[in-house]
Amino acid sequence: MAVSPETRGGSSTLPETCKIDVYFDYACPFAWAAQMWLDQVQEELDDRLSITWRMFPLQQVNHPNPDFKIWEQPNDGSSSTLRSFQAFHAASQQGSEPFRRFHEAMFCKRHEEGRNLGRQQVLEAVAEEAGLDLDRFRQDLKSDAVFADVERDWIEGRNEHEVFGTPTIVFENGEAAYLKLNYMEMPEDPVEFFHEFVSIVRDRPEVIEIKRPSPMGG
Repeated sequence: MAVSPETRGGSSTLPETCKIDVYFDYACPFAWAAQMWLDQVQEELDDRLSITWRMFPLQQVNHPNPDFKIWEQPNDGSSSTLRSFQAFHAASQQGSEPFRRFHEAMFCKRHEEGRNLGRQQVLEAVAEEAGLDLDRFRQDLKSDAVFADVERDWIEGRNEHEVFGTPTIVFENGEAAYLKLNYMEMPEDPVEFFHEFVSIVRDRPEVIEIKRPSPMGG
């Protein structure tokens, strides 16, 4: 079913519930841009937009050793990527709204403040800002349960959706797109843009690729 924006009182509405998976890595500035945009969209659409965040480690993408598997590395805090995903998992145990605040704060700590998300004190500061139960967060942060989730998300992303980078947004019908938003100049009409994105990506499978040419040196 194609989605056509309906405008009532100046705001767009979806005539149906929309579910998406978003493959992300906290280190990616474009994943941060997608989070900011989708957070604005979800504020207006509420439960008509369901978002599941999927872990897609760029350290795995960029590693020179083809046999390297980030989810098989030791749980010793040496990988900031794994540590950030452990924090993601720990925060998800405390409910959807605290998790949403934590998820936003993690991106802000990395991209606005330039903090290292592999450090315990940084993660605890984010947890406090998000209003998490800090003792429970510390305990859950020790778990290596997330390693299997990272492996699952990576394999599903690569094998089922051919994910190669972040953020990649996948719809229920399997249609997907890698999206780079300009995080220095975000859409002024986030919900309208979301309608357009749904219409092109989810409902236009005949569109294989759209790529904007960049000026030399841009």
